[in-house]
Amino acid sequence: MNNSVANTARLLGAGLRALLVLTVLCGVLYPLAVTGAAQALFHDKANGSEIKADGRTVGSELIGQRYDLPLRKGQKTPEPDLRWFQPRPSNGLGENSVNTQHRLLLSGATNLSGDSKELIAQVKDAKEAVIKDNSTASHKVSPSEVPADAVTSSGSGLDPHISPSYADLQVHRVAERNHVSVARVQTLVDDNTEGRTLGFMGEPRVNVLRLNIALKELTAGGGDS
Repeated sequence: MNNSVANTARLLGAGLRALLVLTVLCGVLYPLAVTGAAQALFHDKANGSEIKADGRTVGSELIGQRYDLPLRKGQKTPEPDLRWFQPRPSNGLGENSVNTQHRLLLSGATNLSGDSKELIAQVKDAKEAVIKDNSTASHKVSPSEVPADAVTSSGSGLDPHISPSYADLQVHRVAERNHVSVARVQTLVDDNTEGRTLGFMGEPRVNVLRLNIALKELTAGGGDS
């Protein structure tokens, strides 16, 4: 009896000691080591790849943003603010309907098949809007110039990048709306075009937020003056 109680006590003591050691090791020391290494080696990425402008954080280079006009009375969908470069469509995004205390944006894709009538209609409408919005008095956009990423959303709906082709397509409209030369705006696009990762992975791309920050700096500085 006494031996049984003693053995049980020893087992419980060993279990508690193991729990304490593993808790400190895995719950305190390991997270601290990983966090410290991340902050030391990848400080910007560890903190969300934040982008700062005018001394404050304006977004993340990993999450796309929309540039829309304020909703007018009776409107359900805001119109794009055509002074700015526009991102890809975000048709797959949804809103939280469970915990309505907070307005949350849910990332996701449309999950529509390639022959879906709804998807075909979305692409057709988006293409017409891209042509209309980006045509100016001196430059008309043809349907063949519209790239795929201008009319389709990404798998997450939050893609922060657009293709150089889509950025180039918007140059004339952005120049006209901001009263600067096409050449100056095209230079902004060229300067903010990223190449393939390690020279061979992925495709060239343009971060829309960084491009619009550069545009804001250009227009704030007087544009072509």
